[in-house]
Amino acid sequence: MPRSRACVVDPEARLEEELIVRPTSETIIWGTYKNWIHSWRDLPLLINQWANVMRWEMRTRMFLRTSEFLWQEGHCAHATAEENEARTVQMINTYAEFAEKYMALPVIRGVKTANERFAGALNTYTIEAMMQDGKALQSGTSHNLGQNFAKAFDVTFSNKENKPEYVWANSWGVSTRLMGALIMTHSDDNGLVLPPHLAPIQVVIIPIYKNAEQLAEVSAVVDPIVEKFNQMGISVKYDDADNKRAGFKFADYELKGVPVRLVLGARDIANGTVEVMRRDTLEKSVVPLEGINEYVARLLEEIQDNIFQKALKMREEKTYICDSYDEFKEKIEDGGFFLCHWDGTTETEERIKAETKATIRCIPLEGYDETPGVCMVTGKPSKRRVIIARNY
Repeated sequence: MPRSRACVVDPEARLEEELIVRPTSETIIWGTYKNWIHSWRDLPLLINQWANVMRWEMRTRMFLRTSEFLWQEGHCAHATAEENEARTVQMINTYAEFAEKYMALPVIRGVKTANERFAGALNTYTIEAMMQDGKALQSGTSHNLGQNFAKAFDVTFSNKENKPEYVWANSWGVSTRLMGALIMTHSDDNGLVLPPHLAPIQVVIIPIYKNAEQLAEVSAVVDPIVEKFNQMGISVKYDDADNKRAGFKFADYELKGVPVRLVLGARDIANGTVEVMRRDTLEKSVVPLEGINEYVARLLEEIQDNIFQKALKMREEKTYICDSYDEFKEKIEDGGFFLCHWDGTTETEERIKAETKATIRCIPLEGYDETPGVCMVTGKPSKRRVIIARNY
C-alpha cells in the first residue's frame, strides 16, 4: 500500500532549531509538583513563568493566534478550596487592573460558561475587551482547577492532622495577544497610539534649525529639559539626528505612537515658547517654555485618561440590550456586545454560535443587570443577562 502524502517527510524542510508542539503547561507543572509537594508546610506553592510555546494553529492571526507566542503564566497549589478561589479571583483582578491602568484598555470581568471554560477547570474567570470593530478579545484568564489536576497527577499533601489530601490548584495567564489588543483598541490611520503608562518613549523633542549654530542654541535649551524629564522618571528622546528632515521625524514618531512631541527652534526660544503635539488627538498647541516639564507630566496623565475614556465610550456605545433573537441576528453583523438572557443550556449556547458565529463571552461579575428574565432564543427562564459577541 502506498504511503499517505501526509506521512512523507522532506529532509530539506528540517529546521535548524526544533520547534516542539507540547501539551498545555498544566500537565508539565503538575507532574513536577508531585515531586515537590509533600506536606501542608509546602503550601501554597506558586510558580510564575515567562515562556515561548508552540501551538498547532491551522490559521494564524498576527499577535492574536500564532503558532509560537510568548506568554506569562502562573500555577499555584493550595491547601484549601477557599485559598484557591481567592488566588484565582486575585489574579483576574490583577490582569484587569493592568489592562485598565497601564494599557488604557477597559475590560469586563466575568465567568466563562461551562462550554467555554478551560478543560478540567471548575471555573474560568476572564477579562473581555472590545476592539474598534466591535469584536471581543479574551485578554486574560484565571482558572480554578479544583482538585482535578491533583487527582489526575496524584499530587497529595499531609495536612496538619497528618492525613493525606489532594491539593487545590489554579492557573492563570496572558500572552502577546495583549499587544494585538493594544493596537486594535487605540490605533488610528496614522499608526500606533500608545498609552503613556506603557510607551517606551513618552516624549520626543525635535529641534528645528538651519545650521550647526542654531542646533547648538536649541540643544543648550533642551539639555536641561531632558535631564529634568529623566529625574522625573519620564522617558524622553531628543532626536537631533541630521540625516532626516523634521517632517519625516514628525510622521515617524506619530507612526510609533509616541504620546507627546515637542518642537523647538530659534524663533521659539526667542519667544519663550514650545510647540506641543499630543498623539491621541493630534492637537497642536504653543505653550510657555518655562515649566514645560511639569506641563508635559500633567499632559501625559491627561492623555492616558483620555485614551481609556475614548475606548470606554466606544464600548458603551456598541453595547446593546437585546431581548429578540431575530433582532440579535440582524444587529450582530455590525459587531458589538449584546446583553441577552440565556436559559443556561449548552444546547442554546451552541445554537447561537452555529447560527450567528457569536459566543457567550462571559457572565459579568459586576456592573450589569442581574434581573431574571426569559431566554431570547427559547423563551425559557433565565437567571440573568450574559454578554454575547463575535470574537477574535
